[in-house]
Amino acid sequence: MALTAGGAAPAIAELVLKTTPPRAPRYLLVRPRLGLDDEQFRERPFILVQAPAGFGKTSLLAQWRHEYLARGWAVAWISADGSPDPQRMLHSLVLAVRMGCGRPQFGATLLESASVAIGEYEGVTAWLSEVAQAPLSMVLMIDEAERLHPGSQAALNYLLHNAPPNLRVVAAGRSDLASMVADLEAYGLSTSVGVETLRFTLEETIGLVRNRIGAKADPDTCARLHELTEGWPLGLQLVLAAMERGSDLRSVVGPHSPDSRNQLVEALTAKLAPEDVAFLTRVAVVDQLHPDLCVALTGDQGAPQRLARLARETPIFVVGEDSDWYRLHLLALDALRLHLAELPEWERDDLHGRAQDWLAAHGMLTQAARHAREAGREGVAVDLAQKGLYEAVIQGHMGTMREWLDVLPESVLDQHPQLRLAAAWSLAVSERHEEAERMVGLILSRPDVNLALRYECVLIASGAAYYADDPDRCVGMLAPWKAAPPAEEPKFQRMHINRLAMMALLQGDPAEARRLCTTPGTDLPREPDYAIRWRDFIIGLSFVWEGQILLAEEGLRAALVSIDAKFGRRHPLSCMFAALLASIAYERDHMDEAVALLANRLDVLERVGAPESILVGYRTVTRVAAAQGEEHRALDILEASFAIGAARRLPRLCIASLGEQVRMHASRFRRETCSALIARIDEMVASESPGRGPLWRRNVEMVSAMAHAYSAMAAQDWPGVLESVARAAPLAEQAHLGRFRIECMALRAFALDRNGEDGRTLMIEAMSLARTYGFVRLFTDTHPVLTDWAYRVMEEASGEPATVAASPSRVIPPPMDQRQGGPRVMPSMVLTPKEREVLEFLARNLSNKEIAQAMAVGEATVKWHLKNLFGKLGVGTRRHVVHRAQLLGLIQGLE
Repeated sequence: MALTAGGAAPAIAELVLKTTPPRAPRYLLVRPRLGLDDEQFRERPFILVQAPAGFGKTSLLAQWRHEYLARGWAVAWISADGSPDPQRMLHSLVLAVRMGCGRPQFGATLLESASVAIGEYEGVTAWLSEVAQAPLSMVLMIDEAERLHPGSQAALNYLLHNAPPNLRVVAAGRSDLASMVADLEAYGLSTSVGVETLRFTLEETIGLVRNRIGAKADPDTCARLHELTEGWPLGLQLVLAAMERGSDLRSVVGPHSPDSRNQLVEALTAKLAPEDVAFLTRVAVVDQLHPDLCVALTGDQGAPQRLARLARETPIFVVGEDSDWYRLHLLALDALRLHLAELPEWERDDLHGRAQDWLAAHGMLTQAARHAREAGREGVAVDLAQKGLYEAVIQGHMGTMREWLDVLPESVLDQHPQLRLAAAWSLAVSERHEEAERMVGLILSRPDVNLALRYECVLIASGAAYYADDPDRCVGMLAPWKAAPPAEEPKFQRMHINRLAMMALLQGDPAEARRLCTTPGTDLPREPDYAIRWRDFIIGLSFVWEGQILLAEEGLRAALVSIDAKFGRRHPLSCMFAALLASIAYERDHMDEAVALLANRLDVLERVGAPESILVGYRTVTRVAAAQGEEHRALDILEASFAIGAARRLPRLCIASLGEQVRMHASRFRRETCSALIARIDEMVASESPGRGPLWRRNVEMVSAMAHAYSAMAAQDWPGVLESVARAAPLAEQAHLGRFRIECMALRAFALDRNGEDGRTLMIEAMSLARTYGFVRLFTDTHPVLTDWAYRVMEEASGEPATVAASPSRVIPPPMDQRQGGPRVMPSMVLTPKEREVLEFLARNLSNKEIAQAMAVGEATVKWHLKNLFGKLGVGTRRHVVHRAQLLGLIQGLE
């Protein structure tokens, strides 16, 4: 397969390697959102993948190559180099088509003349002309495109702007190549994939880990790995490689795993100059980097240039969009701080002091206070903290204040009222709400309390009441201030609107809650983003409350992406959003999404989540476990939620846990177990209700009535079911709880039928409502027997076979050819249908005679097809044909 009659063998051999596609990684994870069917890639003649090293560019090209081959496209591959030889690019283009597309004679005429100059584009023009005349659809993939010589880049630019309709181009590189196709992108002919798109999502991280170690990888550990690596493909591979060397995944991602971090530091810094390593070690003292801050830390006026170069050349930086700020990747930061800890103490103190001075001078008081404390400047730290922590809390950084509370004595809070106010805010929205109310009392006992401060204390105390699951006290505190807040600051105005909306929701009016949140004119200038996120949460909760999960989903999803980006995945409000969205994903029968949303978040909900979000989160993860056939784990989770309710003194959570256990046991008709649980529920309701208000009692009485209905089902006491549902349904109506309302209808319809009465009409209505609102799992979760009956009723009513099985999470069997296993030849324009058939029989080790019998043709015909296969694939034996086809992706399923 020489390029020219007198071509140098070593040069040809090198080009063969450069035009041979790399073997797909053993654990290549196909990411559907990056598939060619996605709208961003569909019908685009040119796709540019651009990111630093370690972001999986080559792996993505490998995925696309398999997708193109499966669609019948021929794929030519080039791994670029920096050769200045103008003939090199042309030779690579020709050989790539020959190697990848089974066209051994392609470009023969083109390369006969050695005088063709690539810089003048004659050779590229001739190549494009021959491609245009070829009877195939072709994709040219160029990996490491940043290594192309400027002359070759110019030739590529010319090729892109003159590509025929049957040619698409995919290029991947590290440096900025977008400028050459800016005009193509403007016309919708090109699209780009960058760093943020290439990062793994949590669902993809879970899939990758399970590809490597199987289903034993629990979601929480996978989520911790994802947070540690921030979805960085190289970081994931490094950690998983450490695990495969014998480390347990939990220990690798745990807080005390210095070995894996040290290995990472060595891998990342092995090729860096010592002065670059020293620079990275010292700037790792801060969480975020600015060029001027790096000058202050290192005393080097050339630090901004060094920072920009390292950010460009190494994959360990996260660069802010339209910003001068940088951030070291968490995995790298964690590792570099191990080196930082080895510096002398005086040098570390000096670095913290420099950081404090710069940050304080630029108004970043909270961060400056932390560095002052690390530098041993306690007095300065407290002064800075008083100025910065209150504003940090108002902006949603509650955890920062709680960390300071662990080191601030009570005497300091007495001397700094603003700090005590910040502490009260942060404690109110946590399991320490009682401490918040104590601090409010201390604040109000001061002689200098004005009306605005008194109102702020009411906001804090009502928030503490909400987190204490005392809706009646929350509403009672806010009622006197309902007309108008006394403070004119935007932060209080948004909080006031949010509290009024929450009051309406707690009183059972979700529509009024949304009206208050979205009334024109309520978007105020300079209002804190954290307060806006609470508004979004209330709106989402109001939709979920009344069963409008399809309307809730879109808003919650967008808000969760935003709050994750701003505050982090484990921020309490982010976890509360995730709990609501996970409940919707479960109801829509998207189990994997529900698991991913709650992974490594339940512990945050336990400590600092609002009661409703804890209840929703634990109920969802319980039902997912039960739906996956792990009833024992589901029951264990319910016992854990009961313990959380007891520890946080949230009896409604305990009662809800017992009620969910009743429902699960009722699905197995465990009569005695249900009776024992009902006795516990009745005892708790009787002991707690006298000291509670009507809103709390209504919620609990509804849960209790539903538990009695399920217990009666377990005993097949149908009049008992009807009696209990008759108590629960009005309560659900009063509170506008849409899902409970449909559930009550389904239980009543089933009980009527079993009691010899007509429940079919009611069941059809319930199923119609469930379909309208988007509930897929509602009937399955109610009771398996009820589900079977419900779909029989629907089938009889419609006169058509029901399309949904008793369990909506049914497994769809694979096509027959996939279930049979064995090698399969992918559709391709490289080979004819008969050649593909012969190739598959070859891969199954059939002789020519057996192939002829299977195809009902003569042996001479088989030999003729074999000859064509040998020629197209450039091989000389049957074994090499199969091997070459596998390398090109033409055949899959071969061991």
